Amino acid sequence: MRAEGEINRHKADAESWVRQERQDAEKASFPELFFDLVFVFALIQLSHALAKDFGPTAALEAGILILSLWWLWIHTTWITNLLNTEMEPVRLLLFVLMFGGVLLAIALPEAFAEQGLVFALIYSAMQVGRSLFALYAFRGEDRPSFLVFVRVTIWLVISSLFWIAGGLVDLADRILLWGIALAIEYAGPACRYVVPGVASSDEDRLHLSGEHLAERCALFVIICLGETILTTGRTATEYMNSGLTFVVFCSAFVSTVAMWWIYFHHGQEGASRKAENAEEKAKIAHNLFNYGHLPIVAGIILTAVGEDFSLSHARDGATMREAIPILGGPVLFLAGNIGVKIATAYQRPVSHFAGAAALCLFLPVPGIPLFVLQLASTGILLLVAFWEYWALKKAVTNA
Repeated sequence: MRAEGEINRHKADAESWVRQERQDAEKASFPELFFDLVFVFALIQLSHALAKDFGPTAALEAGILILSLWWLWIHTTWITNLLNTEMEPVRLLLFVLMFGGVLLAIALPEAFAEQGLVFALIYSAMQVGRSLFALYAFRGEDRPSFLVFVRVTIWLVISSLFWIAGGLVDLADRILLWGIALAIEYAGPACRYVVPGVASSDEDRLHLSGEHLAERCALFVIICLGETILTTGRTATEYMNSGLTFVVFCSAFVSTVAMWWIYFHHGQEGASRKAENAEEKAKIAHNLFNYGHLPIVAGIILTAVGEDFSLSHARDGATMREAIPILGGPVLFLAGNIGVKIATAYQRPVSHFAGAAALCLFLPVPGIPLFVLQLASTGILLLVAFWEYWALKKAVTNA
């Protein structure tokens, strides 16, 4: 009888859309990796749009788009962390989201022009539709998780009203309404998606795999770094007509490698351990991944825009328009790594603070040739990487 019960339990687990605690979810599945390909296209679209028109208004618009793309991806990652991606309905969900993501990326460059309503409708449909799917998956199987997604869905429906309203108005009002929509979505986890009159349940009862979330975020960082290389290669192809352009291209490539080293040599592994071993997994996951990785991702995207500027106008004197992405991108990237590393190891990475301060010293200096700024940025990132490497190696030796 015990053997028969065990067989029935395994059969039920295999047929469930929800990942069971006994099932392995540490590694990203092939459907998830397939889904990520959409965001390569979306990030390339975003970088091209930024490099074409980068100013105060464009930067604000890009900030809204980066926040929306990241929130769309990280929420989908939470769903795939909780559901069984080997089940056909869950895979179909990812394929539908992929199709929506392609349409979203196509509309992205004109999201603050004539494609605003299209962008808002697609984004809202993806967010709310995915949450409704989770509700259906958890119905009758996991009451606490079901209640969590009831509240999440309500919050997303409210934010979608602002998204759609923003798509119907002019530029200034669109920025305001979409900003409110994002504020609602980003405040949700911090407020535990509280809804008056709806029973509240403990989010930390969600059967999360911290290691899986850490790996998924690491893969997204790789996607962003890969997009940087693609953007740099495309621009270098157009302007590879002098030895200086080749030097700047080499510098941009080394800068990308340095960012990879800074994130993966120490920070990613620590985030994985922290998320997997935490008692309050949902709270730690929100802090480390939902919010903590956002400046890392945004910094890499901004760095790609700066490298585009330094390749296409290498000898031009820098203005704040060019200096902000060339120097501000690495500053934002280091700031994100500082937050993640402090949260995981409770140690302040002095090298990162020093690197961010050194980068900021170049910001107020106008007229420096863009290739000089690019070389300086790369040199500082390399210094940060080597400094941390030797500091960690020394700490291990002394221990």
